[in-house]
Amino acid sequence: MITYNHKAFINQAIEGVLMQETDFDIELIIADDASPDQTKAIVEGYINNNSKNILISYTKHSQNIGMINNFIWALKLCKGKYIAICEGDDYWTDPLKLQRQLEFLECNPEFVLTYHPVDVLFPDRRIEEDFGIKNIIEKSETNIYDVATFGNFIHTPSVVFRNIIKEFPNQFYQSPIGDFFLYMLLAEHGNFYALSNKMAVYRYGVGIHSSQDSQERAKHWIKTLSLIKEVIKDNTIKKILELRIQNKRLQTLPSNLQSMQDLNDINTAKVLIRFVPIKNLISAIFRKIWR
Repeated sequence: MITYNHKAFINQAIEGVLMQETDFDIELIIADDASPDQTKAIVEGYINNNSKNILISYTKHSQNIGMINNFIWALKLCKGKYIAICEGDDYWTDPLKLQRQLEFLECNPEFVLTYHPVDVLFPDRRIEEDFGIKNIIEKSETNIYDVATFGNFIHTPSVVFRNIIKEFPNQFYQSPIGDFFLYMLLAEHGNFYALSNKMAVYRYGVGIHSSQDSQERAKHWIKTLSLIKEVIKDNTIKKILELRIQNKRLQTLPSNLQSMQDLNDINTAKVLIRFVPIKNLISAIFRKIWR
């Protein structure tokens, strides 16, 4: 459980773990990235009054190391056979969540990760069904080609996976989107399976990535996909990732066009005419002229 300034949410996140009913041991690892709020006091309150048979291990970094570094640091602390993720602003809602997911993985060694639908909670308290799974992919079994093609349709509070990645490539530390990078690394070792039970809540618009505008998200995706492409071995996957990179670059074109100094460049024109609808291109050029 990585956390930063989650004093308003960390109670629910911890309670969701402590309510789990399992026939195996659980260690809750909380990695606090130097939160300046009261997160530490809240966590220590749980540690001092913990009556559950769950070990809570808490570390607060002396200085902020960044979300990705904190994420990888927490992963390296995990010594168990399986890892479940719940960031400090999300929470689990089903006491049998971990039991169900571990039972599936124990009985199905060909799968490396399980996930499930979640409720998506917006800042205005509105709740929607999991738009990732519902709108992108509906089949239960997914492989690395699905993950590469459809993107990040898996919400982090839903995942449980085998603790099989022991060495993390340098590119992972540079990635703006850590969970998708991790999913791609795992998908090289086996398939994923979606359980039908809805067992968690994901807060949208609170985390770093979901609170960004579409332009910034596209730029982060370009960097993340480019870094993954450097470490993935399968050439077909590399081609899929390159297509997605090109698609994300198109999403950044309106802002790029407004900042271009020379719209007469012949190479630029060829690219734009090939990929951008002519009415959008004309509109962007006029916006540039009348600025």
